[in-house]
Amino acid sequence: MMWKQAAVSAAAVTAVAALAAGAWLYAGRGVTGAEEQAGGQPGLVFSMVTNQVGEIPKENNLIEQAIQAYTGVRLKIGWVPSTAYDDKVNVMIAARELPKLLKVNYVPTVISSLKAGLFWEIGPYLQQYRNFSSQPRAFFENVEVEGKRYGIPIFRNMGRVSLVYRKDWLDAQGWTLPVTLEDWYRVIKAGTLGDPDGNGKQDTYGMMLDKNYNQGTASTLSRFAVSQGAPNKWGVDQEGGFIPEFAAPEYLETMRLFRRLYAERLINSDFAVVDASTIDRAYESGKAAFRLTGGNAQTIQNQLEKLLPAARLDSAPLKGPGGIRVPGEGGNAGMLVFPKSAVKSELELQQILGFLDKLMDPPMVNLLVKGIEGRHYRVEEAVTVPLDKDLDYKEVKPYRDTFPNRDEQYHMDKPSKDTALARKSKLIGYDNEQYAIPNPALTLDSPTYAERGKELDQQIADAQTLYIMGKIDDAGWTAEVGRWRLAGGDKIAQEYKEAYKRIGR
Repeated sequence: MMWKQAAVSAAAVTAVAALAAGAWLYAGRGVTGAEEQAGGQPGLVFSMVTNQVGEIPKENNLIEQAIQAYTGVRLKIGWVPSTAYDDKVNVMIAARELPKLLKVNYVPTVISSLKAGLFWEIGPYLQQYRNFSSQPRAFFENVEVEGKRYGIPIFRNMGRVSLVYRKDWLDAQGWTLPVTLEDWYRVIKAGTLGDPDGNGKQDTYGMMLDKNYNQGTASTLSRFAVSQGAPNKWGVDQEGGFIPEFAAPEYLETMRLFRRLYAERLINSDFAVVDASTIDRAYESGKAAFRLTGGNAQTIQNQLEKLLPAARLDSAPLKGPGGIRVPGEGGNAGMLVFPKSAVKSELELQQILGFLDKLMDPPMVNLLVKGIEGRHYRVEEAVTVPLDKDLDYKEVKPYRDTFPNRDEQYHMDKPSKDTALARKSKLIGYDNEQYAIPNPALTLDSPTYAERGKELDQQIADAQTLYIMGKIDDAGWTAEVGRWRLAGGDKIAQEYKEAYKRIGR
């Protein structure tokens, strides 16, 4: 059960920002008025390095002043261009020249430094902090290293996928939202052959795919299969053995659906080579009915209505025969870690964790998400309205993208002004968390996958495309899976099983 707290008014954030504007929180010895506001604790200065978002904010700007006034902490942030960020982090770790807070990505070099004991393990402390302890455990499990927790994730939705569809076509044609694979076949066929736009031409599709249809966390093929009961990337049997998703019966049935759609020309025949941007334009110009996507229904609607003012989209959770079931994603845009060379004591670590936990209090979430009232937004009846998108990008977004925050969980009494479609899409993403199927191999070690994983993934992806296009049959597909196993797939599964057992899952 997530902890909920009534949101403090935006005016309070403005007031604390004004208070901080007249006081340095850290000026040698002594306690300023801002420190007394924070509970009379001595002023704290936390150094930090993070990736640059847009322009580098000025030091001690209004956002940082508001953070100081609420938390009693002054930030000294080093901003590094994103294009060079991982390389810069590697150099800093090698030289042991590290700040108290470091934003890192979950990449092999960082994982190696965590294993080497260069950073504090924070798992034993998390239950002491009400905001961290109230988050779904999966957020922290998704950044574990050998079962230990070292970082605070920069939270992002774990279940972003939703079904976006042409509501005007659905209403006019009497379609119902698909649940089973046979349902999907019927509505895709109707969207392709049934002339839903009424122009007398066969120029629409029920669904279109691009060349990344079976790639990564946003794989359309995986999303379909998981909704029908397949595992997310890997499944675990009762003996702890690891089974690839494409070995699941539900996954093969989904591939057979795609094969049938292709054979009957019900999906675009160029799906294996066409770019996502081309498919985006097709949806935005009203040429397709259904799409699995990540909460951007309003963006598609905005483009669609420029050409077709009467066109209407809607969004719904992705349901299968067992209800809502979606593949869980990583749930973060990096994480914050704490170098032992800079954070010298357990007390100092707890001060930093306390600071970050306070940033998830409603007033700070409001600040990080919306900025300062009167400068970045105004209050209009029961909602807040942005004032200047450029100013938000320059002054607020760098902090919003750097610190942990989860705005919707607090159900603020003055939410941001959104269209009904945008808000519905966002809430589907949050609600999906409870239905997200985790990838059990996400944080496990496999030397074979590290060495040959990309090659083996591509081998299977190519075989899937050949199967869908009818160039190999069931026997050919089985042979390709066998080739994958012999080339290292079985070894990866065994290594995952051993790593899984080591961390006691």
